[in-house]
Amino acid sequence: MTDSKAAKPDTGERFTRKVLPSRDHWLEERRKGIGGSDAAAILGLSPWKSNTQLWEEKTGLREPDQPSNLEAIEYGNRAEGSLRQLFKLDFPEFKVRYRNHQILQSNIAPWMQASLDGELTDRDGRQGILEIKTTRIASSMQSESWAGQVPQTYYCQLLHYLLVTGYDFAVLVAQLKYDYGANRPMKKTTRHYHFEAKDLEADMRHLLAAEVRFWQQVESRTRPAQILPSI
Repeated sequence: MTDSKAAKPDTGERFTRKVLPSRDHWLEERRKGIGGSDAAAILGLSPWKSNTQLWEEKTGLREPDQPSNLEAIEYGNRAEGSLRQLFKLDFPEFKVRYRNHQILQSNIAPWMQASLDGELTDRDGRQGILEIKTTRIASSMQSESWAGQVPQTYYCQLLHYLLVTGYDFAVLVAQLKYDYGANRPMKKTTRHYHFEAKDLEADMRHLLAAEVRFWQQVESRTRPAQILPSI
């Protein structure tokens, strides 16, 4: 269990900001609620985890699966800081803030959490979210999921973060590596996607209702019906 004295809360009107003393404490705290990476699974949109698997994890019936793509995760963790610094250089109109091992806990629904890659303030004083992704593109289908949009699992993550923070907008920075095999040279590009919270209100309401229902099922230990992926 996490030592509650180890977390340093900074209480705001919308959320409480907790800075944990280590990565292990941070990981343990994340297990106590719903985070951005859980949102797509709750809606049955995650390619990695079903809503029932997530329910079993949150109720303690199973341990979270260990990720198989450890090399890609390590690369993403190490690249995040560099991509955040490049964003600062390329977009000086934003003030960028980041603190390691930090969790924002909703004061409206304390089981809702957010671990952000950065917080933004624009020149008008509006508050925003910075999310950073690195991914390998190995097929045309994967490439299409980034064409003028972001994959559903990352979109759900942004919706969740906007619900927790009440911020005005979100920016997703995606470093895409196109690797179609040994016979074709690898290409790399960085894309930026901007979302205004006021344009996403219907989707945010839909996600919030699903998350409230899911957490009620966790607390009552009522197994949800499995949501089958769309064909």
